[in-house]
Amino acid sequence: MQSRVNELSTSINIKEPRWDQSTFVGRAKHFFTVTDPRNILLTNEQLDHAHKIITDYRQGVVSPGLTEDELWKAKYIFDSAFHPDTGEKMILIGRMSAQVPMNMTITGCMMSFYKTTPAVVFWQWINQSFNAIVNYTNRSGDAPITVSQLGTAYVSATTGAVATALGLNALTKHISPLIGRFVPFAAVAAANCINIPLMRQRELQHGIPITDENDNRLGESTKAAEQAIFQVVVSRILMASPGMAIPPFLMNHLEKKAFLKKFPWMSAPIQVGLVGFCLVFATPLCCALFPQKR
Repeated sequence: MQSRVNELSTSINIKEPRWDQSTFVGRAKHFFTVTDPRNILLTNEQLDHAHKIITDYRQGVVSPGLTEDELWKAKYIFDSAFHPDTGEKMILIGRMSAQVPMNMTITGCMMSFYKTTPAVVFWQWINQSFNAIVNYTNRSGDAPITVSQLGTAYVSATTGAVATALGLNALTKHISPLIGRFVPFAAVAAANCINIPLMRQRELQHGIPITDENDNRLGESTKAAEQAIFQVVVSRILMASPGMAIPPFLMNHLEKKAFLKKFPWMSAPIQVGLVGFCLVFATPLCCALFPQKR
């Protein structure tokens, strides 16, 4: 039998994730819930209902008959759509729940249309535009991103990604076609190495908050910021790896078969589907690689 929230009101801390974040399994469960693509299908009424439950609960008001499971479900719906610092409803495609469907579409197209210069420029631009929207939507309240920082990171990452892709395309023209399929991955990795440090340059300059085990703020640390940003870059690259490393082998094999020779237009949808399957698992698991608090 499920417990009533009013019986556990003093013991449920909905400011923190439901699962133990000191373990990889606990973090993985948390991020599988946070990145659940089904959350983008929720209506405004459902989002507002979850918002009311969480807002009331924080003020000590418990909806009649609400269970602990329902409270946690409302918390994750709330977290999926509302900014943690400002409380504003986030742009749909900037939400964590939109990461898989958006990235599978963009990545699948980047890997399908990588042979011509216009296609490379267009899809790398689309990818970095999406990243800019995500970064702006999820900007920190402690270290807000200025329009200037956002613009610099956007232009630099797009330039880096396009230059990497075009340069490698030129180098791989006389090598195996399979190698050429990995050019988009190299471009994405290069863009992440440029984009993330630029987006978080304020943290590199001034540090990030350091707290004790009771969340009391002790000060700021630039060394902690460097470590955190390095971990974000690593996790972002690893997140893209399965979806950009496995499909090239499969597509290189499938495109030699009669089916795709007869229906070549099916290549892009198949590639998008393969990337999506990889991202459903890679996104939450790579987000869970490093603990957010130490």
